[in-house]
Amino acid sequence: MDIIISIAGDQHLKYADEICREYEESAKVRGTGIAKRTPEYVVKKMISGDSVIALEDDKFVGFCYIESFENKKYVSNSGLLVHPDYRSQGIAKKIKSKIFNLARDKYPEARIFGITTSLAVMRINSALGYHPVTFSELTKDETFWKGCSSCSNYSILTSKNYQMCLCTGMLAPSKVEAMKLDLSNKIIQPEKMSKPIVVLAYSGGLDTSYSIKYLTEEKGLSVHAALC
Repeated sequence: MDIIISIAGDQHLKYADEICREYEESAKVRGTGIAKRTPEYVVKKMISGDSVIALEDDKFVGFCYIESFENKKYVSNSGLLVHPDYRSQGIAKKIKSKIFNLARDKYPEARIFGITTSLAVMRINSALGYHPVTFSELTKDETFWKGCSSCSNYSILTSKNYQMCLCTGMLAPSKVEAMKLDLSNKIIQPEKMSKPIVVLAYSGGLDTSYSIKYLTEEKGLSVHAALC
């Protein structure tokens, strides 16, 4: 099986109708509803470079796209879809990883979020760096929440003033935030250093001077001396 996952473009527009049919079938199977997508909307995402598609030769395998909200303060990786013939093969995880990296590259200052009822998607999201949050930490853009109107649970969402539903909210830091966090971890986490660390109370005398040489050269330790 040679499946190629790539950023969708003009050459993939012919798959828009099939993708929308699969969205409808997926909604029926899940029973929880799914935001409606039109072929025109899918085409728009392909042309703008805001989607990824998975193919085996010319056969459709999977799809996912990016939406932006609040002047690109938030983005979501929406509409994750895998054709029934290719499910339970780890393809969803690969598509998610591809669209996640695309979202971070195109919108480096935007936080990435999503809502889902799927345990499998939650696990994939967690591996990418998402964490569960309350809906209050997600976008306030009404456009996003109106997309839930076709879901059978929409009445629950509206009755709770868009603060909770059966979905779990998940949020990942922006690329800029993630880079800052990574730099911070490299500074404050000594366990990531190549050598074990010891702290030596250093008096300046012969014994402690010898100890530094012995611990570094003979024991291969990283010595940090504290002057007494």
